[in-house]
Amino acid sequence: MAPALKMQEFLVRSSWIRKMFEEGAKRKRLYGVENVFDFSLGNPNLEPPKRFKEVIKDLALNPRPSQHAYMPNAGLPKTREAVAAYLSREHGIPFGMEDIVMTCGAGGALNVIFKALLNPGEKVIFPSPYFVEYNFYVDNHGGTPVSVDTDEDFLLDLRKMASAIDHNTKAVLINSPNNPTGRVYPEEQLRLLGDLLRAKSSEFGHTIYLVADEPYKKLVYDGISVPSIFSCYENTILATSFSKDLSIPGERIGYIAISPKAEFRESLSATCVLANRILGFVNAPAFMQWAVPELLEESVDIKVYQRKRDTLATALREFGYELKMPEGAFYLFPKSPIEDDVKFVTLLQEENILVVPGSGFGKPNYFRIAYCVDDRTIEGSLPGFKKVIEGLR
Repeated sequence: MAPALKMQEFLVRSSWIRKMFEEGAKRKRLYGVENVFDFSLGNPNLEPPKRFKEVIKDLALNPRPSQHAYMPNAGLPKTREAVAAYLSREHGIPFGMEDIVMTCGAGGALNVIFKALLNPGEKVIFPSPYFVEYNFYVDNHGGTPVSVDTDEDFLLDLRKMASAIDHNTKAVLINSPNNPTGRVYPEEQLRLLGDLLRAKSSEFGHTIYLVADEPYKKLVYDGISVPSIFSCYENTILATSFSKDLSIPGERIGYIAISPKAEFRESLSATCVLANRILGFVNAPAFMQWAVPELLEESVDIKVYQRKRDTLATALREFGYELKMPEGAFYLFPKSPIEDDVKFVTLLQEENILVVPGSGFGKPNYFRIAYCVDDRTIEGSLPGFKKVIEGLR
């Protein structure tokens, strides 16, 4: 029996990121690892903080009772209490343990949220460019994904968003710092978005939730900070992970935080817990949950990523590439020198440089560079970036 037709269609549309990553693996076999410059995957290359290793070592050598056992589907009570206390300090709002659900990373969190929220056909609106899996995550749970263009600075276009919201809209999804642009949405815009969602919720007679995807929150530069999303709109649900700030994406640990001021707070929490179980996650990885309370204030050295950003962005601008300096995350999103971003990415491939076309993020005519790579990759790629753009003049 052939696979489902829908999945076959999705396979054709599937992530450009993975396609380019696989292309990179093939080229490394052909040309040698040192001759391929792979910027395709947002896979942090920094080692986790020293404290992470100390905590993991202690847990391994001095196991706690039932350290690897089943637990409540929402997660270890001690861990949820620690996350709630951390968020209360961060946002000035009294979170409780019942507002937290530990998840298998931010991707798991988003799937749990949409499973809990969506009735068949209800819309989830998100700004473009966007993380490539959003369409699939929403579709997983019977929803309808709707992307809305940002402005020329990659800021939210609230007029377009207002036009897109209708009686069938259940949620708006934002990602700040943004993947792929590195944009941090300013507090003023987020407050205006909150005003818009209150007005639309009142107009259509049902709550429209704001889902904030924030796995890059600690990765910000130049003195910029990410505003408290909970202070901008009461009906907010946060999805996040420790993948990027602790450099542990393979450990799949994150959480959902529901605003204590959210409407239907108790039933929303209960349905998220149920969704965590029936989607097959059951609970977030136990070993990592034991570690989380000791690591909530930790992060990799952000200055390393900022140096990589500055080195690569400065060189590309000197070569003639147009790009806006990202405020967070670890991506550059330059404009393609030719209109066809897929063709341009193919030209870079000929120099063994692997990047992802903006079309994969819903934004043609751009391309994404993940600079969470070693310095050798950045330095070795520069002649190829220069050669390709000069060849187009």
